[in-house]
Order: sequence, then C-alpha cells, then structure tokens
Amino acid sequence: MSLEARKIRLIMELRQQGVSETEVLSAIERTPREEFVLESFHDQAYDNAALPIGHGQTISQPLVVGIMTQALEVNKRQKVLEIGTGSGYQAAVLSRLCRRLYTIERHKVLHDRAAAIFSRLRLHNITAVVGDGARGWPEQAPFERIMVTAAAKGMPEALMAQLAVGGIMVAPVEFPDDPFAQWVVKMVKTETGIITQKLMPVRFVPLVEGALPQE
Repeated sequence: MSLEARKIRLIMELRQQGVSETEVLSAIERTPREEFVLESFHDQAYDNAALPIGHGQTISQPLVVGIMTQALEVNKRQKVLEIGTGSGYQAAVLSRLCRRLYTIERHKVLHDRAAAIFSRLRLHNITAVVGDGARGWPEQAPFERIMVTAAAKGMPEALMAQLAVGGIMVAPVEFPDDPFAQWVVKMVKTETGIITQKLMPVRFVPLVEGALPQE
C-alpha cells in the first residue's frame, strides 16, 4: 500500500474515532508524517501509533494529535505556545491552523532536526527554541492557546499564568489516584478560575523542569 493510500486510511480511522473537525483533519492530511519519523519507520508513518524518535521521546499517536488539536479550538488569529517540540509533527499540524506558533524543546538534537523540517516544509510561522518548557515563554506571553506534549504533575501553574483569559490549554496531566494515571485535560481560563475537562487516557513522557541535558 502506498503512503498516500495509508494516509487516506488513517484519516478515515481518525474520523471514526472522534476527530470530527474538518480543519483539523485537513491539517493532519496536509502534514507529511513520514518527514517527522526516523527513516527506519517510514513504512509505519501512517499507522495510528506512537513511534520512537530517539532521546527517550516519541512522535505521538495520530489519534492523540487529532483529539488534542481539536480540543485546543485553534483559529488563524491566534498565537499558540507548544511545550515539547519533539519530532515537530504536532507543531507542524498546529501551524496550519494558527497565526503564529512558538515551540520549546529541551533536547537540542531534536530541536535542530525539527527546525530543519519546518524550513524544508516552509512552515514560516513557527518559531522554535531550545529551553526549559516548564517555564513557558514569558517574553511572548500571553498566549491564546497552549499545547503541552509532556505529562505535568498537576496543574502547570507557570504555563497557566501565561495563558490569556478566555484561552485554552490542552495537556496530559498525571492523576496518581486514577487507574489510568495520565489524562489529556482541556483547561479553559476564565475571569474567576479554571474549567477542566478530562478527554482521554494517555501515556506521555514527563514534563521535566530545570537544567537542560548536555548533548
């Protein structure tokens, strides 16, 4: 089966599993996932599965990307922050839906690889840096939307402080007393507090704070 046929099969599968927003499905369809996976996994690029990308990280399962992107409710007027560039795939999908995307990655090797792909695909509305994502990007705050692709232990307060009132953050959050442990949570910031909604159980690498790895 060709990559194009596999992509069509994946889009149909995502639609059947709850990714119903046409613009989100279109963004996924227009983003060549094979560019973001390691060469040895090219034949699995359009499987609905997470794949390793090195440094203990993975490229997320397309269903998780679709559900999280849909929950973020992004539009072309908005400035979005992503924590955890990783392969760059989630950032590439978001960049097709927003005005400007800022993305932070701890691992310089992953950042460099993703930045090269963004340039190759001419995704010029992405600004990517190496840094401590748990701190967010205060210089560019506030953001209308924040996407976190690593599991936080409870509410990520520093990031929530950088979210505009009326904004949405979507993040995997650890719930130690829950049998699933991690859930994708949608958080809406209001004038009076935070409205939260659990969306789906997941398994992400932890959101790490502090000094960057020496690479």
